[in-house]
Amino acid sequence: MAEAIIAEHVTKDFVLRRHKTFKQMSVAKMRGQKTVDRFNAVDDVSFTIQQGESVGLMGLNGSGKSTLLKVVSGVMKPNKGTMVTRGRIAGLIATGAGFQSQLSGLENIYLNAAIYGLNEKETKKVLEEIIDFADIGQFIDQPVGTYSSGMTSRLGFSIAVHVDCDIFLADEILAVGDKPFKRKCMNKMDEIRASGKTMVYVSHAAASVQRMCDRVICLERGRVIFDGDVDEGIRVLHYDDDEDGDELALSDAEMGADV
Repeated sequence: MAEAIIAEHVTKDFVLRRHKTFKQMSVAKMRGQKTVDRFNAVDDVSFTIQQGESVGLMGLNGSGKSTLLKVVSGVMKPNKGTMVTRGRIAGLIATGAGFQSQLSGLENIYLNAAIYGLNEKETKKVLEEIIDFADIGQFIDQPVGTYSSGMTSRLGFSIAVHVDCDIFLADEILAVGDKPFKRKCMNKMDEIRASGKTMVYVSHAAASVQRMCDRVICLERGRVIFDGDVDEGIRVLHYDDDEDGDELALSDAEMGADV
């Protein structure tokens, strides 16, 4: 089986500036004080994902999940190390990413499809399916800037899942939306998984990761602390002993997603 994603010693760091103005920076430099800090959002991460594998990416907030997914997608480049992917990548890594607020929903479908690499003919072929799945009615002809967060999420997810891709990336895609739409999304992702596409799925919802993934990679402060069995990874992160108890676990298991 061929490798779909290969990460080798990937590091992505960011600069935190301690001062807001040039004057403050100048004074700090004259006093010999630090003016910037650097931190590694992703720190020396290595893994290989095989073609057709479904992998959950888990960790507490700030662990580097979203940054790592953006490096996989090519939105960000690593400062060190290499990230190699095979085939077309699609997915939703941020609600409304790539949308132009002044353009209508319909115009944004064509725009986002082009970003994914679809030509006009390919987009027209799936246009009605995208519109039907998003189910936002007459608002498809209105500017996206007038949409609610739920409508934006619907349209973004609908475009992503109708792209013919080799690798599908999903970052907390079900955090916004009502229960019927979340169910529809999970059913669609079941189809994507069954089709043999490679999937990387970020979620805090243990039950949805158990449903969608064959394996889990756990991050802590930008570093991989576990790579292997899904249930064991959930235990490593203590997601299986949530103090809110059985009520949340039941809700999560029922929906297969964040509620």
